[in-house]
Amino acid sequence: MVTIRLGFGRQNFRLFKRSFLLLKLIAVVFAVLLFCEFLIYYLVIFRCNWPELKTPACDGEQETLEPVLKAMFLADTHLLGEVRGHWLDKLRREWQMERAFQTALWLLQPEVVFILGDIFDEGKWSSSQAWADDVERFQKIFRHPHHVQLKVVVGNHDIGFHYQMSTYRIKRFEKVFNPERLFSWKGINFVMVNSVALEGDGCNICSEAEAELIEISHKLNCSREELHSSQCGDGQPLPRSAPVLLQHFPLYRKSDANCTGEDAAPPEERGTLFKERYDVLSREASQKLLWWLRPRLVLSGHTHSACEVLHGAGISEISVPSFSWRNRNNPSFIMGSMTSTEYALGKCYIPFESTVLITYCGTAGFLVVLILIHFGFLDLPFIFGCQLLRKFKTV
Repeated sequence: MVTIRLGFGRQNFRLFKRSFLLLKLIAVVFAVLLFCEFLIYYLVIFRCNWPELKTPACDGEQETLEPVLKAMFLADTHLLGEVRGHWLDKLRREWQMERAFQTALWLLQPEVVFILGDIFDEGKWSSSQAWADDVERFQKIFRHPHHVQLKVVVGNHDIGFHYQMSTYRIKRFEKVFNPERLFSWKGINFVMVNSVALEGDGCNICSEAEAELIEISHKLNCSREELHSSQCGDGQPLPRSAPVLLQHFPLYRKSDANCTGEDAAPPEERGTLFKERYDVLSREASQKLLWWLRPRLVLSGHTHSACEVLHGAGISEISVPSFSWRNRNNPSFIMGSMTSTEYALGKCYIPFESTVLITYCGTAGFLVVLILIHFGFLDLPFIFGCQLLRKFKTV
């Protein structure tokens, strides 16, 4: 009887040890998943702060000060489609963008968010059903409260390059996203350009796009009181402020050779010459935009890398890196504090993909060692090492 009881006792103890090991493994896996899929976004984005303007912000007590607009700029989300999108790639990268965006909204509280083109990866050839599915996923990932405005600029992957774009694709895009080209808030003018249509070859879509820009230029000149009131009409005048130009293609530059920073193009790619009307706008289109609109700041996407360039009389252009892990290991977005006369920009990085992968790989290695120790596969090497140490001590 005693032997039987001891046998049952040992068996129960072994079952207890295995159950305890399983609980430990589950706890470790759950903790790592919680950290990598949720908490890391809060820990990283919490360190971001809105840049401060030289002039103090309006705090409600000093009504003479201008109100500050908090604007967020991101680019090249490239939501995968049904043709090139693997389900695992979609799941991983879209979850990353959703968590990063939702966390940024909750922690930073922007008033307006601009996405600078290439919202979708396959909009240039997707069917009607595939387009509807992609739009539904976009609206889920980038959902936002009613008090936050979301503005979108069209990119070449949304409607195709110049030789691919059509009125049908443009109308399909504008049906989902507000097609307004001029947006004013808190005394700040934003001009959102369809840079794909600035080919300059006189096509119908290009001619319409240029006509819209000339009309916007006229309104901006009227706001600067450079034209007589009879020429400007009786419409509501725009704020008297140089605009912020938002587009997908960057203005013309030879290359990224002068771009620096950890999220700039890799050193081996910076010297590669850009192709006009493909990598950047043509010289002619860039000069027209600067002449027509006379912006104080330009923000663009398309290159997937960061860069800052000065044009003309010191007009700064910021290339915003891609927001997706699919295009960069270190995505980021731009935070802008803006008034009608000033602006200050800052960059906010979201978690690096390599950090998450290293965390998962390190945890997997730790769990393997833990299992091997539990089943005694690592006992012999440890015992052999201890014996060798004892021999050396006795010698």
